[in-house]
Amino acid sequence: MDDSVFQRLYKDYNRDVFNFLTYLTRNRGVAEDLMHEVYVRVLKSYDRFEGKSTEKTWLFAIAKNVSIDYFRKQSTINKHANIHFDWETEQLASTDRLPEHLIEADEEQRQVLEVLHTCTGDQKMVILMRFFQDLSVAETAEVLGWTESKVKTTQHRAIKALQVKLEACSAREG
Repeated sequence: MDDSVFQRLYKDYNRDVFNFLTYLTRNRGVAEDLMHEVYVRVLKSYDRFEGKSTEKTWLFAIAKNVSIDYFRKQSTINKHANIHFDWETEQLASTDRLPEHLIEADEEQRQVLEVLHTCTGDQKMVILMRFFQDLSVAETAEVLGWTESKVKTTQHRAIKALQVKLEACSAREG
């Protein structure tokens, strides 16, 4: 991979990938570390990139895998090593508070991010990719290695779960 390709990939997508990782981990420092790992993997594997997907979806797939590895590692550290971690059904929950730059987002977006972190991993991934990173259903399916119908179903369930949780928050506050 030549430097100009790497620099272009970094320039074009680093902000989107970083935001995705920050939303997912809720920790800017962790997101920076994971971002580094994403681009290390890009360097190591670009020669195997066949162009069957867009570079953007390929990068998000790498970011997804790096973040899953991170959560698995955290789960292992926090629990016994023999407990199975299933990222699709487990909450990808971080105990960290939202990073400051996310808190500055509008109140509605902040509330959604707070509640989103209580959803399952697959729901969280789909919502972040579809609504925070503006990936299409097809792109999201490609990144996750799913069918488009699974993305749509997961998105539908996630939105319903978010609505219920947001209504519960509003009831507690009101």
